[in-house]
Amino acid sequence: MDSTERLKQVSEQVRTCNKCKLHLSRRLAVPGEGPANCKIMLIGEGPGFHENEQGRPFVGASGKFLDELLKMAGLERSEVFITNVVKCRPPQNREPTEEELLTCRPYLDAQIEIINPSVIVTLGRFSMAHFIENGKISYIHGHPQNVNNRLIIPMYHPAAALHQPSLKEVLLADFTRLPEFLRKKPLNVDEIESQEEKIPKNEIKKEEKKDNETRQLSLFG
Repeated sequence: MDSTERLKQVSEQVRTCNKCKLHLSRRLAVPGEGPANCKIMLIGEGPGFHENEQGRPFVGASGKFLDELLKMAGLERSEVFITNVVKCRPPQNREPTEEELLTCRPYLDAQIEIINPSVIVTLGRFSMAHFIENGKISYIHGHPQNVNNRLIIPMYHPAAALHQPSLKEVLLADFTRLPEFLRKKPLNVDEIESQEEKIPKNEIKKEEKKDNETRQLSLFG
């Protein structure tokens, strides 16, 4: 079975999954979409209203913004694989629970194993946490890192950027630099933490406040 067929098999498993309570309120599961042989994978948080209706990732307002961001980076949507850490919409776009994240994790891990992308762009803190434990997105966004011999680039979620103009500017800047990130030697977590120590304490507090505010938003798309 080739990678395309294996990916299709995972998608079918996602569409019929009833392993957690999210299947009770979903209209359509959202496995993800994109070529099985792509080099870049984008991982968001979870489906929103429009995604739940169509069964496709990032088709709402944040999806349109993501398409613009990809074009800024010289990429087309058809060139990348786009998915989420949870494949069914949490009611009222609430944050996914630990149980839901753990239940969906094998599907995401299988997709990563099949596609074997060189680069993964995480969109939001839940997808970032899939690879980087105890990281703060306000500090490490836009800092490429090596995780298990793969380049992980944490970024803010497009939905958060649409809610906060300051985050939109940051996300635009990060995506503009994506081609540069792909050529750049990634930092590791220790190096990033060392850079954080050089930031004045009042600036750190501002970033922590911004991070906390971002967590209150609906980060789904």
